Amino acid sequence: MAESVNSVYRGLAALFDREPKRPLLLGLLICLHLVICAASLRVSFPYYRSEYVMYDPAGLASAIVATAIFSLIAPLFVFARFSFGYLCGFYLFTMVAGFLWLTAYSKLQYDHVAASISAGLSCLTFLLPALFITSRIGRSTEISERSFERILYLIVAFCLATSIVAATYGFRITAINDIYRYRSELQFPTALNYAIASTMTVLLPFAYACFALRRRYWLAAAMLAISISFYPSTLSKIALFTPAWLLFMTLLSILLGRFATILSLFLPVLTGVLFISTIGEPLRRYFDIVNARMLSVPSVALDVYNEYFAQHELTHFCQIWLLKPFMSCVLKQPLSVEMNSIYPLGFLNASLFATEGIASVGVWGAPLATLACGLVVGFGNRLSAGLSERFVLISAAIVPQVITNVPFSTLMLTHGLWLLFLLWYVTPRTLFGGPAEH
Repeated sequence: MAESVNSVYRGLAALFDREPKRPLLLGLLICLHLVICAASLRVSFPYYRSEYVMYDPAGLASAIVATAIFSLIAPLFVFARFSFGYLCGFYLFTMVAGFLWLTAYSKLQYDHVAASISAGLSCLTFLLPALFITSRIGRSTEISERSFERILYLIVAFCLATSIVAATYGFRITAINDIYRYRSELQFPTALNYAIASTMTVLLPFAYACFALRRRYWLAAAMLAISISFYPSTLSKIALFTPAWLLFMTLLSILLGRFATILSLFLPVLTGVLFISTIGEPLRRYFDIVNARMLSVPSVALDVYNEYFAQHELTHFCQIWLLKPFMSCVLKQPLSVEMNSIYPLGFLNASLFATEGIASVGVWGAPLATLACGLVVGFGNRLSAGLSERFVLISAAIVPQVITNVPFSTLMLTHGLWLLFLLWYVTPRTLFGGPAEH
């Protein structure tokens, strides 16, 4: 059995490791991905609120032209090496492509041309440092594998303790359709909120990746079990689907990192399009969770934030909790609450393009804000340099789901991205045996 698995691994890896064909395959896959995303957004129209977005055949030409022009930056993904920034950048690239497609049909009131140009430039300024700052940071000392093992067991203990403490504040087994009915009743202390977010986004995937790639499968399975144990106490879809997502990314990781990154978004979206187009309503729940949540909602959030801040004063970063005590703020409530009070689409958190960008510095300042975020991601690339592509891909598997839906400051501080950077830096480069893949 093990030999059969190894044979499959070698065969798939060899297919995508042929140097002459690699750029061509990547380019074709990215083009096909953009087409499938456009199809997914087209299928989504019946589920949107018609006062915000409505399909109009007259807008098709504008949508195609805007997306085609934006796709000119796609070759960056063909020639850049895999890195943490590549993983995050491709998801954000897809989000912006979705926004450019949807804005041709948007009924919201703002300068659509200026917003589209700003979104494209913001994506470019983010990608340049995020994709190409990858040099390795020198380390004067390196901890031993034995010491790192102790760190891993501390992480396991912390994750388990956090799950147990969270359960004491509420434990309810409910269907996914009903989670919103009860989730507003959940109240956790601030410290526990941070612990839960960091555990789900960083610590569990990191520990799982360490155990899975070292073939310590029982411990890897234990991390998946701890992950799903958060669902009854947090009623979070991330908690429910993290085990399946980590297993999916582990399977994809047998390919080269760049192909795995693109396929990790392409395959779920394609599946949703096929389901809704052939079977229809019985599988709408899959489409709502995967295609709408991963693709449509982050793009729609950009649309909504553009209209709101075309008509309201900018925040100048006062929404960041570290800065709020030291500056006056036009917002009297969190951004997501403010958006929900005006646009009844739920508590619409949004990515760095909408928050650190549009909300904080406006349409034309956004590319500078995204450049700063890209530089931080590039620094993360440097801290992970020398680790295997598979390990970086799996240990950061949840981050792309978060970075497209929350502000970058929230990702860094609340979800603990800084902690992932630190863990990558201290991870022994010999941990998984053999030379590093990049």
